[in-house]
Amino acid sequence: MGVPAFYRWLIQKYPKALVEATEETGVSIDTASPNPNGIEFDHLYLDMNGIIHPCFHPEDHPCPPKTFEDVFNNIFLYIDHLFSIVRPRKLLYMAIDGVAPRAKMNQQRSRLFRTAKDREIAEAEEDRLRIQFKMDGKPVLPKHECEVEDSNVITPGTEFMYKLSEALRSYISSRINNDPGWKDIKVILSDANVPGEGEHKIMSFVRQQRRVAGYNPDTRHCIYGLDADLIMLALATHEVHFSILREIGQQPVHESSNMANTSVLWVKKPYQFLHIWIFREYLELDMKISDDSDPPGNLTIDLERIVDDFILMCLLVGNDFLPHMPSLEIHEGALDLLMAVYKKEFKNLGGYLVDMSRLAEDKGTGYVKLSRVEKFILLVGLYEERIFKKRSELRERQLKRLCNYANNQDDYNGGRIMEIGTKNSSCVFFSEKAPAFRDSAMVSEENVSFPLVSDDAGSSEIVGNTKELNEILKSNLRKHNDLYMKGSCTDKVRFGNAGWKQRYYKEKFSAESSMDIENWRRELVANYTKGILWVLVYYYSGVPSWTWFYPYHYAPFASDMKGLAQVRVRFEKDSPFKPFDQLLAVLPPRSAHAVPKVYQTLMTDEQSSMIDLYPSDFDIDTDGKRFQWQGLCKLPFIEVGRLLSETKELEKNLSEAESERNRNSIDQLYLGRTHKLASQIFSLRPNPNEMVNIDTSLRCVCFEMIGGFMHIPCLLPGVNVPDKTITESDIMDAQLWHEVQVNRPTNRN
Repeated sequence: MGVPAFYRWLIQKYPKALVEATEETGVSIDTASPNPNGIEFDHLYLDMNGIIHPCFHPEDHPCPPKTFEDVFNNIFLYIDHLFSIVRPRKLLYMAIDGVAPRAKMNQQRSRLFRTAKDREIAEAEEDRLRIQFKMDGKPVLPKHECEVEDSNVITPGTEFMYKLSEALRSYISSRINNDPGWKDIKVILSDANVPGEGEHKIMSFVRQQRRVAGYNPDTRHCIYGLDADLIMLALATHEVHFSILREIGQQPVHESSNMANTSVLWVKKPYQFLHIWIFREYLELDMKISDDSDPPGNLTIDLERIVDDFILMCLLVGNDFLPHMPSLEIHEGALDLLMAVYKKEFKNLGGYLVDMSRLAEDKGTGYVKLSRVEKFILLVGLYEERIFKKRSELRERQLKRLCNYANNQDDYNGGRIMEIGTKNSSCVFFSEKAPAFRDSAMVSEENVSFPLVSDDAGSSEIVGNTKELNEILKSNLRKHNDLYMKGSCTDKVRFGNAGWKQRYYKEKFSAESSMDIENWRRELVANYTKGILWVLVYYYSGVPSWTWFYPYHYAPFASDMKGLAQVRVRFEKDSPFKPFDQLLAVLPPRSAHAVPKVYQTLMTDEQSSMIDLYPSDFDIDTDGKRFQWQGLCKLPFIEVGRLLSETKELEKNLSEAESERNRNSIDQLYLGRTHKLASQIFSLRPNPNEMVNIDTSLRCVCFEMIGGFMHIPCLLPGVNVPDKTITESDIMDAQLWHEVQVNRPTNRN
């Protein structure tokens, strides 16, 4: 997930870092021929979950997949196309999300519970519409159950993920044996049984390779993925020749010309490269220290250190492991604000915020200058009042505009909006007709799969009625998701109005007195600081602790981070969950079918000792939000001790096949039998007993990287940095969001 809206911010601020990818067309593409993009990439890394999800539940697809086999075929076509664009000459690394750190499971649990609730609400509304259509004498196509109804099965340990790994092994064998572009490359598959998030497994591999004797510092890397944090992770490697490939958000083009009769379709979109070396050029100019903030003492300006500080700023704006501070929204120019404060106050701060080169030698927190970070965040906190005031003014203006719009409609959602309040917590629309949905969770029409409509499905009348039902369903889901229009908008904290901080602590933490607020502030600052350190280490050195997590739903204010410098923490390197333990930690009861039968009663039986951890209904905090998807899902945190004590006994009843799905494994390396291993392969430690002959012309080796190497956060000796193309005239001067009179910052040359 990463930093919300970061990619949009980047392409608007640093547009020349992006280049449209050239794609060859045709039935048969020679991937061994020169790359039409003018760059010969050495390594291609695929963050596979960015491929699996759109192949499992494509948006607005006329013919979505019905079976696992359909999904697998879509994935193979997807990989083929990415391979034809990048054409790696040495290595293809495919990484599927395995068991995640405990810190990530809170976000996963929230997302999967919401997905299940979305489906429940959408199905209830569809059933209501079907009854209505039947009463009106309008026949529609019947519902069809299929294997791919529940996307929550895209989680380590499920039967779907196990079958996907088997399918990918066959796919790799076929391509190495039959595609000239695959013949001489190494292929690594890190499937869902290998612990770790896909993108972090990839970056760990890159960091380890940099320490191998004979590694070429001019190795050209390309990674495909949809998460914005890939950009920060690529920067953190300090590899210059790094590109990120991703789709451009435009209307998809369907490859097949016979859509009605094709059960599986792959949707093509245009792609673009984000070149990290150009992004670094932008940062070098845009992060230039101002004249009135010369470096202190004998400190010299080092781009690599500035890059590391920039990564810290990005993590403060948002990440998958901590709730972001209330005043730091990237669409409100938060990153521009952090950069401006950093440049202006660099001398007063005392220099750089982090020194990641000390991570290897310091087991404490010496790699972060906590006193400087505290001073920096408190300086950012000085802008909170102005940010909240601007946000409040815009919200009030928007509410009035929407109210005027709705009152000008003859009929809105079955009833007229009568009144709206904007001066207090009662900013609620009052409608004569209540909505037909339950109000307990977020609904997004993009997350709903609709019945397949085909001209072969029956009479044109039935097809037309079904299309009409689907359109009404989508429209109703959109209306349900809009809290302003639905009449469910609240604003209890009222940021920007006097007393907002006290109201925040009262509403979010039930803190009534000044002493309660101070106690909560200290507790939050201590845990949030640990979280910042955890995320920073994770980005540079791998998982510092598999079991640590931030134990609250909300973050402190930037202005409340006093005392950050006194926090001391030492993470213990423990072990990851087993796949089935993670399934129980993140899946909702509605997805209990995805876990082994012996585990299902823990999630569904009312007499289960853990049933309190699997609520069928839960609170979504949408206070101050317009859309339900913006709300915070307040689920109880999984209690690891209780969970593991239950599963320890149940594991004994697993079948052999289930036990195989529940094990943590290591990466698999695939080679053609005639392949000559490149020099870097000697950094691997193959186990001869685990050598597998896939067929007469292919071998598979299970391996682990040699441990003990620490990442070097700088350019490697001998690297050839590309000639610079970005100049001062390319840097946009962004006025701070709270200083302008429009919704977004105005960029001017």
